[in-house]
Amino acid sequence: MTNSSLTLQSHSLPEDLFALISGTAFVAFGVFLFNGAGLLTGGTAGLALLLTHVLHISFGKIFFLLNLPFYWLAFKQMGWRFCLNTFISVAIVSLVVDHTGDVVSIKSIEPWFAAVFGGFLIGMGMLILFRHKSSLGGVGILALYLQKRNIMRAGKFQMMVDCIIVLASCFIVTPMILLYSVLGAVALNLLLTVNHKPGRYQVG
Repeated sequence: MTNSSLTLQSHSLPEDLFALISGTAFVAFGVFLFNGAGLLTGGTAGLALLLTHVLHISFGKIFFLLNLPFYWLAFKQMGWRFCLNTFISVAIVSLVVDHTGDVVSIKSIEPWFAAVFGGFLIGMGMLILFRHKSSLGGVGILALYLQKRNIMRAGKFQMMVDCIIVLASCFIVTPMILLYSVLGAVALNLLLTVNHKPGRYQVG
């Protein structure tokens, strides 16, 4: 049996459950660091962080609500397992981010530290979720749908959304915070680029 066939075998239920818990824990603490430093990121999480600057609603509530319209697409495009895992992942991240402050107190944090280590944590969490047929929902699901319908490439759509978030944030955060946010995005995507190779794992 080849290495590739071993890699693509389905994970067991206990493995998936542990992956969802550990992956969302990484993501949630990374977002917690970003939020503590006032940083932003891309995708649905980035939109939720941006909205926390203008709405008196917590990240978790916004993130959970933003993802609700996308689960039907997740079910249609990726199947019930991916949809269910994504719903669980989003729910856990939403809950944990909102309540991490109950058990962790950070009086001060350097933005560069939050950007780099927060980006690494979110990237690692996303990597774990990808490998166990899950995601953080939202923009990523819509991007896959548009690509499957030959409307727009997934990467281009996600880049367009991220650019809109960055442009909108120019009116809300300082240039330095925006710069540190870009650093966080680089850290996140670098980790994914190095470790998530096409063909090694599949989400569908």
